[in-house]
Amino acid sequence: MRILALVPGGISEQILFFPTLEDLKIRYPNAIIDVLVEPRAKAAYRVCPQVNEILIFDYQDRTGLADYLNLLGIMRDREYDIALNLEKRWNISLLLWLNGIPLTVGYGDKPTWFISKSIVQKTEQYIAEMYHDLTEGLGIKSPCPPLKIALPKDDIAWAEAEQKRLLLEESGYILVYGGNSESYPVPQWSNIINRIQEKQSSLSIVVLQATGDETWVSPLMNSCPDLKLTKPGDVGKLAAIIAGANLMICTDSPPLQLGVAVGTYTVSLFGKTDPKKRLPVNDDRFIAIQSPTYNLEDIQASKVLEKIWRT
Repeated sequence: MRILALVPGGISEQILFFPTLEDLKIRYPNAIIDVLVEPRAKAAYRVCPQVNEILIFDYQDRTGLADYLNLLGIMRDREYDIALNLEKRWNISLLLWLNGIPLTVGYGDKPTWFISKSIVQKTEQYIAEMYHDLTEGLGIKSPCPPLKIALPKDDIAWAEAEQKRLLLEESGYILVYGGNSESYPVPQWSNIINRIQEKQSSLSIVVLQATGDETWVSPLMNSCPDLKLTKPGDVGKLAAIIAGANLMICTDSPPLQLGVAVGTYTVSLFGKTDPKKRLPVNDDRFIAIQSPTYNLEDIQASKVLEKIWRT
């Protein structure tokens, strides 16, 4: 049996889909499971053992007829038996129908020509559970599993070496990450970091830097000279360094979802996004702070510090 999951979105969305992939593998242990994802999301599957092949497609409306025909050929070559489609646009559903996949499951109020099993999309719940609802179309009635990842041995070894390089082994460390589309002001970060260092001077604070994060990392390092810096080269190394942390403070981002997956205590800052959709319910390891104005910059440093001392 061969299963295709069509999962638009970035790395965070892929990680939130991992519990569904886990349940698919439990239900169909001998199945070959492929995913169709955007180029920016491929890196997530370094830490997902359930997936056989990662197929690339741009869901962002920048595709032409040749791209759709190429995708049609790729699907036909692999002869899928089941497709789980998280993309609601009709043209993607049409491609699945043209391929003659026997069972297609997608979001909708009722079955259509293109979708044989329709599941009502409950958009107000935790996204991992919303994705997992699609398994109802396959007769799977188990609850959504918690987020899990599988760390490659090389990435664990890298994290151990990085902790030695940064002299973190004895003191322990707090990770800080603020690089995403919504930026939290550097002065606020500096205030938080300085207050932590005053109260816990033996605890190292490490800034996570990914590609493109220089605009907030450089001024932060300049304002807090005692900070340490790490630059994990991929999702596996990022997850491994997060797993070793005592605490992570971050914005809504892939590190947040990796922190959930490895169980690191996390204080996360939210602007417009609803935290209930991004974090598991009733798990006090993951603390959300949402801006009262829905602008990330309006979260006061004092509020963040209050939550940190409660962890």
